[in-house]
Amino acid sequence: MWGGRRAQWVSPQQARRPGDTHGGPAVGSPSKPRPPVPRAEGGTELVAGSKRHSGNLPAEVTSFVGRRRELSEARQSLTRTRLLTLTGAGGLGKTRLALRLASEVKRSFPDGTWVVDLSPVEDSELLARTVVTALRIDRTSALPPMAALIAHLAESRSLLVLDNCEHLRDACAALTRALLAAAPDLQVVATSRQALGVDGECLLTVPPLSAPDPQCPPPLASMARYDTVQLFVERASAVVGGFRLTEEDRPAVAGICHRLDGMPLAIELAAAWLRVLSPRQILFYLNDRFGLLDRGCRVAPPRQQTLRAAIDWSYDLCTPQEQCGWARLSAFCGEFDLEAAEAVCVDDELDRRQILDVVSQLVDKSVLIRHGGHDTVRYRMLETIRQYGRARLHRTGEETVVRRRHRDYYQQLVARAESEWFSARQDAWLARLRRELGNIRTALEFCLTAPQESHTGLQLASSLWSHGLIAGDMDEACHWLGRSLALETGPSTARVKALWMDGWLAFLRGETVVGRDRLAECRALAGRLGDAESLAHAVEFGGLAALFENDYPAAAPLLEEALDRHRVTGDLWAQWTALFLLALTHCLTRDPRAAPMAQQCLALSETHDAPLARSYALWLLGLQHWLHGENRQAITRLRDGLRLTRSGCDLLGSAQCLEVLAWATAQEGDSEHAATLLGAAQTAWQSVGAALPGLGHLLHHHTECENRLRNALGDTAYDEAVRAGIELTRSQASDYALGSIAIAASNGTSEPAHTPLTRRERQVVELLAQGLTDRQIAAKLVISPRTAEGHVQRMLAKLGFTSRTQAATWALKESRLWHDSCAEESQPGR
Repeated sequence: MWGGRRAQWVSPQQARRPGDTHGGPAVGSPSKPRPPVPRAEGGTELVAGSKRHSGNLPAEVTSFVGRRRELSEARQSLTRTRLLTLTGAGGLGKTRLALRLASEVKRSFPDGTWVVDLSPVEDSELLARTVVTALRIDRTSALPPMAALIAHLAESRSLLVLDNCEHLRDACAALTRALLAAAPDLQVVATSRQALGVDGECLLTVPPLSAPDPQCPPPLASMARYDTVQLFVERASAVVGGFRLTEEDRPAVAGICHRLDGMPLAIELAAAWLRVLSPRQILFYLNDRFGLLDRGCRVAPPRQQTLRAAIDWSYDLCTPQEQCGWARLSAFCGEFDLEAAEAVCVDDELDRRQILDVVSQLVDKSVLIRHGGHDTVRYRMLETIRQYGRARLHRTGEETVVRRRHRDYYQQLVARAESEWFSARQDAWLARLRRELGNIRTALEFCLTAPQESHTGLQLASSLWSHGLIAGDMDEACHWLGRSLALETGPSTARVKALWMDGWLAFLRGETVVGRDRLAECRALAGRLGDAESLAHAVEFGGLAALFENDYPAAAPLLEEALDRHRVTGDLWAQWTALFLLALTHCLTRDPRAAPMAQQCLALSETHDAPLARSYALWLLGLQHWLHGENRQAITRLRDGLRLTRSGCDLLGSAQCLEVLAWATAQEGDSEHAATLLGAAQTAWQSVGAALPGLGHLLHHHTECENRLRNALGDTAYDEAVRAGIELTRSQASDYALGSIAIAASNGTSEPAHTPLTRRERQVVELLAQGLTDRQIAAKLVISPRTAEGHVQRMLAKLGFTSRTQAATWALKESRLWHDSCAEESQPGR
């Protein structure tokens, strides 16, 4: 086993005590003491009159980049198993990883490390003979190839690397099973796009290399921490002598690495184009990634010469049903679950009973990547694999049919969310819609580009943004609603709803002219249609517009009428929104009806256990208290509302709570704290895309608060405190507002010592940002996987995140603040 300060190899048989089966089932029988082996003068062992060679491991001709955690996990696995299979999609570097692993452990195998490339072998009958040839066994023997292999390896402590087993899977499984049973000191490392299925087999899935976010690439000095960037730069320097990554090329290189899914083969092929193209040009031409990457290394095996050839190899290994499933599942963008796969794939060619088998086989063959969820398993394809499938789907002539089924599934999903929105499932639906956003975007794009589909697109867009997904990104909501309204101009209830939604967003963004235009059309169209739902939306829209323009005498009666109309239609969520807007109108005019009406909003949201609605009601009550000088009550209500926004994606609610908290805190005399809250609110408003803080009367209070704080602190101290708030992450801003952390405003940054995470949790989140699993984090820190899992869950809870991806993104942004402090705590086992 690998242990101590210096790696020393002990075979699993040597390490195993009598009766000890720890580390998985043993393959074959326990090893026996080896008899003395005659040696030639040079020290080389002699068996049956033939010289036993030390192996045929090829020398590396290019640098090996990254894969530290995969190598570590593989070496640890070899202490527990005699068969380790590296699986993964084509082009991910399984062969290179296996060869580097073999090179690192070769001293532990005195009888040699042997590599057998099986990619040229098409006939399974030739498998044993190919291995015999690779091991340089005397082929003049009368023994059949398999018998010769067994005789050769029976008393041997060797490592056998079987490379590219997928197309000979059954034959490789039979050969490996027989050799492990006959040779107790033999160990095998296999590379395959599919598990061999041998008892005792340990699987290690080779993931893509880490790639930077092209939307927010890290600073130039931090780019090298990504394996994809390091690989691109090293291969680029071999193509163009002296190539160095510059600030100018940084965004393009980040984009290349991200677009190519962290696939080493694709990145190496892209780097080769630097002979004739700049990084920016390569990124541009990657729109046709297979066209650009169809030229490769002529001396490589055919399946590795081009990206298309690597994926062709995987496709050809699939059954017709699996190929059909691959093509149809490429309609998904991002993750999907089995229910969605069934909805999109089932027809006369593939029935529902077959879909589970097809998905299972595509996972097994590394076409799909499995992701575990809280209550369901989800799947995704690497984008390159997906684009290949899309091309295959297009050739079949069924692309439109499949994409329409995909659209129908997500339209039905959104309709279900809308029908269940005002309920205890509000947070769950918001989280699910966020997870499905990539697929929803794909469905919308189909509706807006395919003939005769624009009306469905308008229905989907208006339904989606009307019940809360808007709270995260107004710019995107306006994008889809605007495109849908421009394409589908016919009179319909969906158009009335979309006009009302788009107009509301326009007022929130401060675009009053656009808002008035939408209002005029909405009123005219609702009157023309005459249905109850359209008229209710139009009346509410009129009240909302009056509220945004501070015309309270006009707003109140319109909102009262809208509330009555919504009660008739039975739309609970619409009733609540009209009630909320009416209560807000009374609140801003100091009408005594405001407090009981705000309490009614809160009670209604609590009755239906709708957390998003409850957070807005608490904000409204906090505003009501503040307007009446009741600062402590206001702060309590606003903090309660802010706590509810932390668990979801409601950036608008968070911005509102932070804003009014700043006003109340300023009136309490805590000027520096209030200024920092204003900065945090400013970031939240900008993230939403809203004009802070929306309503004109509230903007007046914002200006008053700013002037008060500048007078109390002075311009310099005020600007520093605001800057400190601006630089807080969303979770840090919430923690600061709730009193969980403090920050130092002297340099405008949050201090590492004040992060809500412990030092151990900071170590965990930094490793998580590198893409490590809980088990890999445990191995890195020398703690148990259960302990690592506990650290991850506590860290997510403290940061207010719902996914590992959010935590990883936060860690990358924050690493410059606390990287040094993490390094001090890097001692294992703590």
